[in-house]
Formats: sequence, structure tokens, C-alpha cells
Amino acid sequence: MRPQIAEKLAEEALKEDVDAVVAYHDGDVRAAITTLLLDCRHLRLQLALAEGQTIGSMTAGSRPTAQRT
Repeated sequence: MRPQIAEKLAEEALKEDVDAVVAYHDGDVRAAITTLLLDCRHLRLQLALAEGQTIGSMTAGSRPTAQRT
């Protein structure tokens, strides 16, 4: 599948989710973005904590990372 087609399909699939998040916040886009950013911050913290727990059990070179690739 060509990148442009995949991007278009992903955008269409997310449109309903975006609309639902904004509707949940009574149309307040800033509140919706704030909530999503706080969720991202929380998930990054949880991932960092999980990384700390697994670091001793991983073999050399196979450490998980929180960075997107």
C-alpha cells in the first residue's frame, strides 16, 4: 500500500475518535488536547517505570525503548 493511501485511511479512521474526544469535552478543543497530553505524560511515566523493572532481566542489547521509531 502506498504511503499516501495508508495515511488517508489512518486519518479517516481517527476522525471519529477525534470527534468523540472533542465532544466529550463539550467542544472545547483546548481541554481535549490537555487531557490527551496528560494521558501521554502518564503513559510515558508508566513505561519508564516498567523499563526500570525489566532492565535487569533483559539480555545485552535488547533493552526496550520509549522512543518512537
